[in-house]
Amino acid sequence: MSSVRVERLYKIFGPQPAEKVRLLKQGSDPADLVAGGTTAAVVDATFTVAEGETFVVMGLSGSGKSTLIRMVNGLLAPTDGAVFVDDVDVTHMSTRELRTVRQQKMSMVFQHFALFPHRTVLDNAGYGLRVRGTDEREIIERAGEALRLVGLQGWEQRYPQQLSGGMRQRVGLARALATGTDVLLMDEAFSALDPLIKREMQDQLLELNAQLAKTIIFITHDLNEAMRLGDRIAVMRAGRIVQIGTAEDILRAPADDYVAEFVQDVDRSRVLTAAAIADRDATPADGAVPVPGSTPLKDLFALMSDRAEPLLVVDERQRPLGVVTPAAVFAALSHREETSDA
Repeated sequence: MSSVRVERLYKIFGPQPAEKVRLLKQGSDPADLVAGGTTAAVVDATFTVAEGETFVVMGLSGSGKSTLIRMVNGLLAPTDGAVFVDDVDVTHMSTRELRTVRQQKMSMVFQHFALFPHRTVLDNAGYGLRVRGTDEREIIERAGEALRLVGLQGWEQRYPQQLSGGMRQRVGLARALATGTDVLLMDEAFSALDPLIKREMQDQLLELNAQLAKTIIFITHDLNEAMRLGDRIAVMRAGRIVQIGTAEDILRAPADDYVAEFVQDVDRSRVLTAAAIADRDATPADGAVPVPGSTPLKDLFALMSDRAEPLLVVDERQRPLGVVTPAAVFAALSHREETSDA
């Protein structure tokens, strides 16, 4: 497995980029640089993605998230800072070295599929392996297995134009899986899909990563998608990462007014869990009904419908985490209204 580490990454478009980085490090506002024809696309981005973690970078258009991921895999050279994969600095690698890293360590899944229309589904899924020079028999075997994993077994000899949008995106995902790389970089991979198909692809990604434990950096502008997929989420604004945390962290303690406004319409009942609102100092009553800490708030209503007493929240080993009451559930779900009335 592989991890990714980004340290103080900058990307400046325009004249004298190194000088503009120096000014930003001294505290200049990126907005002050625009008049000189400069765009500070990414400013001082720092984060680490652990092995097997799904790390979502979320922001509106122009926030710098796509520029950031293109620096991670070397499609764009950073103005300053460094990217490490397994503690190896890939920032200053040659083109040949970067090509090797992409073939062996990192695969990219693009928003618009990037499939070859004249190649079959199987050929598209095996393309990365063919570029690597893999034996033809192994290409067929591994590409076929990847297509099976994404639910496209039996479609190997079709062509992209014969597939729906969701199926074409599955081929793109299969191509990344077939290479066997530990790291998947996904840039707005599901944003071009219809809502129902997008939901299906999110489900599939969650199921696949439960099996494969890939390290994923996922770029999106969709907050609900970020909350659903991310083990942790980085919120970007104007090139800067303004908060990193779990979905629960960001919902319960937004770093600033921008993040608070961004998350105010999230369905908290699907994101917050019993563990997040449990009173860890309370003593449970004898015979209290245990519920897993991962239980979303929406499901707690059903459990509480026939009883008024608190529930005992437990971890995966059935160890007590605390107590949750109907009042605590109501308070958590009504947080947005209370905040907006304040």
